[in-house]
This record gives sequence, C-alpha cells and structure tokens, in this order.
Amino acid sequence: MRFTKDHEWVDLVGDIATIGITAYAAEQLGDVVFVELPEAGRALKAGDAMAVVESVKAASDVYAPISGEVTAVNGELGDNPQTVNDQPEQSGWFVQVKVADAHDVDALMDRAAYESFLATL
Repeated sequence: MRFTKDHEWVDLVGDIATIGITAYAAEQLGDVVFVELPEAGRALKAGDAMAVVESVKAASDVYAPISGEVTAVNGELGDNPQTVNDQPEQSGWFVQVKVADAHDVDALMDRAAYESFLATL
C-alpha cells in the first residue's frame, strides 16, 4: 500500500489500483454521511478531484493520487457511507483504476514514510 500527503492510499495489484482515504483522513473528517464517486470509465489524471466526501463536519474533495481509468466504484458506500469511517483502508475503498503509469505508484510514500509524515502534523 502507498500513500499521499493528501491522505489517499493506493493498493496496486497487477495494473489495477484500489484507492481510498486513510484512517487519519477518516478520523479528521468525522462521521461520513455521503460519498460521491466518479463513474466507471472516467479518465483520471493525478491531482484531479475524483470524489467528494461529506461528513458532519465538512465536505472534502478527494484527489486522484495516480492517473488511469476508473474500472470500478464501491457502490456499497452509497447505502453505507460510514464504511469509510469503520474500515477506511479495507472495505471503505472508493474506486479501482487501471493504472496508466506504474511509476506514479512508485513515487508515493510507503507506510513507514507516511507514518513519519503524520508525526509532523
């Protein structure tokens, strides 16, 4: 699993990356009440806003950590947005993306680097 400074995670298997927000991000948001996801087939560029998460505290954009095409979205979040809080780095995933360039993933932080980054916040 790899991480961004914006608190997204990427889990790459083959050329498909599963993307979500980290436990830290979910905790900062508070209780998630709604998640707006992109449609399958949408092309994403790293840095693009790809989803919106609404919580009792605020609405926040979620940015694509890598470039690629959305191949699947987590439809479960429509009925159960609290899954983002309960299991942010497992069942609370947002999208799966066919990766345009695997080097995008390599450029992200590993867990140890991300934990070190969190310690500076």
